[in-house]
Amino acid sequence: MADQKRTGFRGGLDWEDLRVFLALGRHGSLSAAARALTVNHATISRRIQALEDSLGEKLVDRRPDGYVLTAAGRRALAAASDMESAAQSLARAGDGGDGAVRGLVRVNAPPALAQGFLIDRMARLAVLHPGLDVDLATDLRAVSLDRHKADIAVRLTRPKDGDFILKPLGTMGFGFYGTPAICDAIEAGADPVFVGFDEESADMPDASWLAQRFPRARVAFRANNHMSQAIAARTGAGLAVLPLYIGRQVPGLRACALEPVRDPREMWLLIRGQDRKDRAIRTVADHLQRVFEDERGLFLT
Repeated sequence: MADQKRTGFRGGLDWEDLRVFLALGRHGSLSAAARALTVNHATISRRIQALEDSLGEKLVDRRPDGYVLTAAGRRALAAASDMESAAQSLARAGDGGDGAVRGLVRVNAPPALAQGFLIDRMARLAVLHPGLDVDLATDLRAVSLDRHKADIAVRLTRPKDGDFILKPLGTMGFGFYGTPAICDAIEAGADPVFVGFDEESADMPDASWLAQRFPRARVAFRANNHMSQAIAARTGAGLAVLPLYIGRQVPGLRACALEPVRDPREMWLLIRGQDRKDRAIRTVADHLQRVFEDERGLFLT
């Protein structure tokens, strides 16, 4: 019975050991991996030890502050990710004979872009393709496609390396937005008071830009994404530097004439090179490209 649980890959690896190792490699900690798999810490440790015994190599360094992959661990993670991706592609290829697109596709995007633009437009895929499941995850900091935490990523910075297929999605313009009363006062010469990013996000590009351009200005309210900042700005808390697609859609805000304006940012769609022929991933990626193209004017000055 035990043999039926094992693959013939390299001496009979246990797929469950590989699944646990993938979770540890992706989530970066014993606790996070245990939560993701809904198992206890002891199970994670036992599975990792079993995989190391099977491979005859040390895959992780156990340190007081957590687990770190060794060089062998990084190679094993890449191989296990490829095996998982191949298995998922095979599952997606089974269309039941009706030609329908099926499978789970995970998309990662910045939180404001997801909340203010993508959710409504991507949810339509569930109607267009009833067999297609889309997981839209948001994270202010980019998650790893290499570690298969996502199948598709929308980025505001072009990656410099990696086996990725990149597709330009257009340009995101910015502007100052506030209530009519606040904008009137600033345009009449009052010093601006801002809504900005919280301290944990102080190193993010948009937060750094505001700090450099208006170093002496007061930041009266802080939040970790542009949608939250827009909501705060419309209450009168201050002026927010917002992407145009948000400022133009949030009721109660108007554009404020203040200089300098933040430079536009490029938007990119990324998929792994090995997924270029995966039908479900290509379906979602093509849909994303179309919606950005159709609504390009929302993002531009």
